[in-house]
Amino acid sequence: MRVTIRVRPGAGRTVVGGEHDGALVVRVAARAVDGKATDAALAAVAQAFGVRRSSVVLVTGATSRTKVVDVDGATPERLRALSAGE
Repeated sequence: MRVTIRVRPGAGRTVVGGEHDGALVVRVAARAVDGKATDAALAAVAQAFGVRRSSVVLVTGATSRTKVVDVDGATPERLRALSAGE
């Protein structure tokens, strides 16, 4: 399943949930330096969907806060729940 995420680096803790302009919000504690925030965001998405980190692949947006990822094993129901902040 292809998912658009909006990464917010420098958060107090890592949290996946909520929506911003149709994208799933991923708050990560890592700073946006040397791709650390992107790596942390992909790991957080994997954990939120209950899949392995290797099942989450960055498609576009390596240097952008808005990214598109492929999540192998994700379900539309789980995406809806995360977007709703549940």
